[in-house]
Amino acid sequence: MGRGEAPLPGAGLAVEAHGLVKQFGNRRGLDGVDLEVPAGAFLSVFGPNGAGKTTLLRMLALLSRPTRGSLRLLGVDALEDADALRSRVGLISHTSMLYGDLTARENLEFFSSLYGAPDRARIDELLRLVELDHRRNDCVRTFSRGMQQRLSIARALINDPELVLLDEPYSGLDPHAAELFDGLIARVRVGRTFIMVSHDLDRGFELCTHALILARGQVVVFAEKEQVDASAFKDLYRATVGMGVA
Repeated sequence: MGRGEAPLPGAGLAVEAHGLVKQFGNRRGLDGVDLEVPAGAFLSVFGPNGAGKTTLLRMLALLSRPTRGSLRLLGVDALEDADALRSRVGLISHTSMLYGDLTARENLEFFSSLYGAPDRARIDELLRLVELDHRRNDCVRTFSRGMQQRLSIARALINDPELVLLDEPYSGLDPHAAELFDGLIARVRVGRTFIMVSHDLDRGFELCTHALILARGQVVVFAEKEQVDASAFKDLYRATVGMGVA
């Protein structure tokens, strides 16, 4: 479906960031971040509390602008032409961003309408993909945490995005729900770039093609997974936990 049937993008960068700074009063949430993420990659972002992970993700989701620096997403200057990018980016958060008093179908119709007339065939297809077709007419407030997170995948894919951002998507999921979530992500991986912020080192490292550790708003390490010794990477991550800001 959609980009799930498309070939992997060719050579190119989905994210190109240089010297990103985000100032919050006297504190820097990001402090000179450089980052180049190839199209089609899966980047897992790790770091302690206060490292700048959420700040970076909000910037990539076009919800926040840097104080300084440059940012290109999917070949477009995100600071000069953000509106041209909004329909090409999807966000899956640890909060579902759904409306509890609307049904599953009504939620998808609403988010679809933000990009034009609702595509009912695509909505039906997405509900089948996330295995919620049988609950399409039930209010979302009656759904389990895992079901809401599955519907949030459908919501994030309603515009067939090229760049998908995940903010602690496993938070609150039981092992079975997390396994279902893994399967759904795998089914929509091809032809998209994923960037996931996670505290789950083992799961995040298993999923990724590239890994990033942030601490105090700065890049500690950014590398292709194939070029990194997993044990050394995990040791380095654990060493950064003490560098967080409570």
